[in-house]
Amino acid sequence: MTSDDTAGTRGPRSIETLSSLTPEQTEAVLDLLAEAARTDGQQAVSEQGRLQLRGGAREGVSHLVLTVGDELVGYAQLEDTDPVEAPAAELVVHPSDRGHGHGRALGAALLAASGKRLRVWAHGGHSAARHLAQVLGLTLFRELRQMRRQLAGLDLPAPALPDGVHVRPFVPGRDDSAWLAVNSAAFAHHPEQGSLTQRDLDDRKAQPWFDPAGFFLAFREDRLIGFHWTKVHAEEQLGEVYVLGVAPGAQGGGLGKSLTTIGLQHLAGQGLPTAMLYVDADNKAAVSVYERLGFVTYETDLMYRTET
Repeated sequence: MTSDDTAGTRGPRSIETLSSLTPEQTEAVLDLLAEAARTDGQQAVSEQGRLQLRGGAREGVSHLVLTVGDELVGYAQLEDTDPVEAPAAELVVHPSDRGHGHGRALGAALLAASGKRLRVWAHGGHSAARHLAQVLGLTLFRELRQMRRQLAGLDLPAPALPDGVHVRPFVPGRDDSAWLAVNSAAFAHHPEQGSLTQRDLDDRKAQPWFDPAGFFLAFREDRLIGFHWTKVHAEEQLGEVYVLGVAPGAQGGGLGKSLTTIGLQHLAGQGLPTAMLYVDADNKAAVSVYERLGFVTYETDLMYRTET
């Protein structure tokens, strides 16, 4: 725990590092995130991070809770599960408590907890986040684009599946292990997606938005070789190309494009006006495919890291 007795009239600032949150702490953090999202226009903590708030301790995950007096005003999550990459973090300060050094205090605590080997997401790439990264001595090294396209009047060529390939919906329980294996192989280069476990999959299957009818699996005979998992954000009336993957041995034959089309047609059939997806800016091949499918960049998330 760190403290700063000059934080203000409400009491001292303190930062406590926890391996898990109580239900009451979890709800307080979720309320903080919701309030910040209303101000900032997007979530400060990713879906994975929000799922990791619940369910007790998780290996490699720490929660940093910043309070002033008895009031929660800031939160950070540190995940140290990648065997190669530096620990990754996300942080947020309540909109009404910004400008008082709380973000810098959380950032300093994250640097100390990670041994000054740290990666930090700045969702939306706002100027305040860029300034904080500079103050903390972090440099930009990753750009994640959110791309969108309209679904109204969707007019894409019919999907042309490779010979011997058929597509069916995901069956919970039956397809879990096969999907986890192909996901790991397809995203071996991707530190977040490629490391998903059965617990991570179960977390998502338990969410209200989960719908196996929109989770498409491509098989060659009885071997899973690709998938397109779609997601519906009901409140925003937004469909998402949630995860799209092709097994390494099946890449390059147009399966990814066909699966993308199948998923977009499914989302359009739900009456959704818009589709979105995330893609790394340096994945030029994928960006090009999505641009040809009518997607354009909507906003950008930035990741900063300590010098290596």
